[in-house]
Amino acid sequence: MTEERRLMAIHAHPDDESSKGAGMMAKYATVGRVKVVTATGGERGSILNPALMGDEHILQNMTAIRRDEMAAAAEALGIEHSWLGFIDSGLPEGDPLPPIPEGSFSLEPMDVVVEALVREIREFRPQVVTTYNEFGGYPHPDHIRVHTASIAALAAAHDPYAYPEAGEPWMVSKVYYDAGFNPERIEAFHKILLESTGSSPFTDWLSMRRDTPINVSARIHVSDYFPQRDAALRAHATQIDPDGFFFAMPRDIEAEVWPWEDFILAMSTVGRSNAQERDLFERVPGVEPLY
Repeated sequence: MTEERRLMAIHAHPDDESSKGAGMMAKYATVGRVKVVTATGGERGSILNPALMGDEHILQNMTAIRRDEMAAAAEALGIEHSWLGFIDSGLPEGDPLPPIPEGSFSLEPMDVVVEALVREIREFRPQVVTTYNEFGGYPHPDHIRVHTASIAALAAAHDPYAYPEAGEPWMVSKVYYDAGFNPERIEAFHKILLESTGSSPFTDWLSMRRDTPINVSARIHVSDYFPQRDAALRAHATQIDPDGFFFAMPRDIEAEVWPWEDFILAMSTVGRSNAQERDLFERVPGVEPLY
């Protein structure tokens, strides 16, 4: 009997799911169930779309607007969604850095966060989970807390003595870190844009980042799902500039140069492949590979 594919992606804020693995999720949503769990409401996020900056209605209703944006993004991707209900910590800026506001997600007791995630994992029973690496993908306190809490929750979810009120134990088969901002990918886009137009919006990004090469474990072909990914990005209108970074690469060229989304296998109960995987569900018992 073929098992239903179930994939869970754990994210810090609304819009993270659309900029990290959205094509992959849209793809798997056509052949199984995909659920995004968002830790916070993004309440302390700034307006990042230049066309909307200074809009008083948005500034006064950021929480509700970001909830609506998330709902539209989930619909575009064809996925399920849950809020954990924690409060955005904001990104501390300045020298010295200001303290994180009390009550923020990154300051919540670890047990509280882990139990909330254990409930989600045990209820949805995913075979595959994606989350952030130990640096959070980038050093936002909420992203780092997502990593720490995710790893703890994945261990606790299959322990019958941990959080017994949070549902029946469940063991996830594979855990991946998102590697969408693979420097090799960004450098490929940068080079093509410089050659074709003489300028690239990735210049500053490359100058600020000093990433070492990534040993990618899985590379999922998603070019057929660029439209869903782009619709999800545009749904987060307060956060995504439709003329900016995420839309700089012409999609027909992107489909030729880099039609994939990249992931690093962090944990596995079903072994590892010597070759780069083409399906996050490879070797998961009862699931046919999606090639």
